[in-house]
Amino acid sequence: MRTKRAPFVIGGHEIQPGTRQTVDLPVSVLSDHTPVSMSVHVIHGEKAGPVMFVSAAVHGDEVIGVEIARRVLKAQQVDSLRGTLLVIPIVNAFGFLNHSRYLPDRRDLNRSFPGSVRGSLAGRLAHLFMQEVVCRSDFGIDLHSAAIHRTNLPQIRLSASKPETINLARAFGAWVVLGSKVREGSMREAARAQGIDVLVYEAGEGLRFDEMSIRAGVTGILRVMKTMKMIPAKGVSKPKAPSLRTNSSTWVRAPAGGLLRPYKSIGEVVEEGALLGLISDPFGEEEYPVQAGAGGLVIGRTNLPVVNEGDGLFHIADIRQREDLEAAFDSLSSQLEADPLFDEDEII
Repeated sequence: MRTKRAPFVIGGHEIQPGTRQTVDLPVSVLSDHTPVSMSVHVIHGEKAGPVMFVSAAVHGDEVIGVEIARRVLKAQQVDSLRGTLLVIPIVNAFGFLNHSRYLPDRRDLNRSFPGSVRGSLAGRLAHLFMQEVVCRSDFGIDLHSAAIHRTNLPQIRLSASKPETINLARAFGAWVVLGSKVREGSMREAARAQGIDVLVYEAGEGLRFDEMSIRAGVTGILRVMKTMKMIPAKGVSKPKAPSLRTNSSTWVRAPAGGLLRPYKSIGEVVEEGALLGLISDPFGEEEYPVQAGAGGLVIGRTNLPVVNEGDGLFHIADIRQREDLEAAFDSLSSQLEADPLFDEDEII
């Protein structure tokens, strides 16, 4: 006789095996007495397996992750879940409501981990997230986008403490996997201190939806869950080309202030010295070329034509397998275009 799996307990609520429930974790009360909570949707499978979390809007203006989380929760595959999935579409409700990256005290939540129960508002929210979500999980995926007026090519950033984490990053199937150091006060740093690795998915632009990046994020999360044997393989596509790996990237900065006319965009391969754009003054009397200091793949770019001297304009990843770069990128692009749309009737 098979022993029934124990319920998953969070915030004083018990989620029974084979069920799902949204749990509101109290965070604070606004100055006008409006309560604020962090909502966690728990899917507790009938069969035992890993506990994984998917979080979004740690920065309140990074709304693309909210849509990715919504589509993951609607995916048919999670109805046959093995293990437990915790999805937090909006971690920073304060910033989300105000279209702001930060909390009301101007602190960056992703520099406030692991937090403290008696600390600042950011510190208390970070502590709540660590205790109720991260420390109950075996693995996590944190969804981000570029800041406003910038855009990122879909990419995974990781600093793995376990070999299997690299395999999960590859399974995700983003264009690029960037090895990056953990930042002090970040969720990734605090989670790693607890022995929990987190993949950071970066794609799109703040306060904007980008359908290609959304679909890449949803598909990637399902691939990771399939690799972890949390969901069946049926309906989950395999990457048609391996992700491009790098541990090095550089920003090309504005040599002068003025109006930028970009000639390159994300996903394009550039050679050292390539002309990326021109900056001119409003009268057109002076022009300053923006050139690539090194060759590679453009993985991030400003969308704002008005620039100041020193502004980061183009983010270029140093990819060594240059001869395979264009073919691999074309294959990944065509794969996403061929994948079926999720809830296409609801796309904004």
